[in-house]
Amino acid sequence: MAIMEHAYYASFGYQVTSFFAASSRYGTPDDLKEMIDVAHSMGITVLLDVVHSHASKNSEDGLNKFDGTDSCFFHSGHRGNHQLWDSRLFDYANWEVLRFLLSNLRMWIEDYRFDGFRFDGVTSMLYHHHGIGTGFSGDYNEYFGLHVDEDALCYLMLANHMIKFLHPECITIAEDVSGMPALCRPVAEGGGGFDYRLAMAIPDKWIQIIKELKDEDWNMGNIVHTLTNRRYEEKYIAYAESHDQALVGDKTLAFRLMDAEMYTNMSVLSPLTPVIDRGIQLHKMIRLITHALGGESYLNFMGNEFGHPEWLDFPRRGNNESYHYARRQFNLTEDHLLRYRFLNAFDRDMNKWEEKFGWLASPPAYVSEKHESNKVIAFERAGLIFIFNFHPYQSYVDYRVGTASPYEILLDSDAAEYGGHQRLDHSTEYFSEEYPHNYRPNSLMVSKIFFFHSTFI
Repeated sequence: MAIMEHAYYASFGYQVTSFFAASSRYGTPDDLKEMIDVAHSMGITVLLDVVHSHASKNSEDGLNKFDGTDSCFFHSGHRGNHQLWDSRLFDYANWEVLRFLLSNLRMWIEDYRFDGFRFDGVTSMLYHHHGIGTGFSGDYNEYFGLHVDEDALCYLMLANHMIKFLHPECITIAEDVSGMPALCRPVAEGGGGFDYRLAMAIPDKWIQIIKELKDEDWNMGNIVHTLTNRRYEEKYIAYAESHDQALVGDKTLAFRLMDAEMYTNMSVLSPLTPVIDRGIQLHKMIRLITHALGGESYLNFMGNEFGHPEWLDFPRRGNNESYHYARRQFNLTEDHLLRYRFLNAFDRDMNKWEEKFGWLASPPAYVSEKHESNKVIAFERAGLIFIFNFHPYQSYVDYRVGTASPYEILLDSDAAEYGGHQRLDHSTEYFSEEYPHNYRPNSLMVSKIFFFHSTFI
């Protein structure tokens, strides 16, 4: 993120002034190439957050008024200005604009060896209204009509076609909140050509629930709907937290859950308070259910894997150009006297189990239970059963779950190594019986499900 050169640091890289330049803040172009080479040597794929949806209004160091007019690269007049971002909007019907943007993509791939792109602001590109003041319910009238910017849509199709033709190994991701149909289907099928789109509603939903609802008012059906509301055979990237939630003015997911107590009670030498206990258990549950139910890929925003406190902020006039919050404190996981290591260990094992069973590459989950009064969600994916008890105080004994095979516990959020209370016997095997339950032919009895507890077997 924020690789393309931008004059204003606090824009987080989204007010690009020089599209072909790597930002000088972090080093030289050769430093960036070396970093990508080292990442490749470690088997890490490197994607660039590319901003082709708009450009900085700067005229002295940017593209604006490049030839003295306001229409060299952009639409002139009102159409060429984004009213919320205070930036210029490209004219995608202009031949030279297409050459400029497409060659920009090739440069980042062929000179720097990036493995693909996350296209920023795709929703703004797709519609003349740019998504401002517009809600999307999924009705097809919202996606097909004169309000669609066909020039921008054709540019995205052309960009994906070029990338796949020249570098078929590259990955492209759309930051689209609208749910435009076929955006993530091949261009040959009439689609937009993207490999994935970001499931942007998911982190927004978690923040909204935590901010606005008491624990006993959480709606299981609404959570499941948000996590599964995606177009068939279009791949989504699920995530529990994004940079939008962690920026100044808001807080990280962990800080929303535990707030000021993270400063005083995250030490294992201090008593485990109800606030910290609730926050740690819910943080694990939110990540696991998002990972397992939310899509075909999982995105971790830096620091979310161990419950990073506070927020992000970049040097700007409003904070006296301070760098204090322009950081991630990865050292927190290395201190064994702090509870962050429990959250980090859970994230590590969650990803290891996914690597073994491959639920992200499996067909969508079958949700067998979303019980409102019990606050229990149960579903099957990749031959595993995932069980979540979001009830704030009610535990259950001999809880019946629909299934088809014998199982044993693989990942338990209540395990001691994850900051839990170690109340389950992991040597127990669970055998299914021919007892139909929740529209499944067989079922099994789970000995205990504790409040704020998740497991898969």
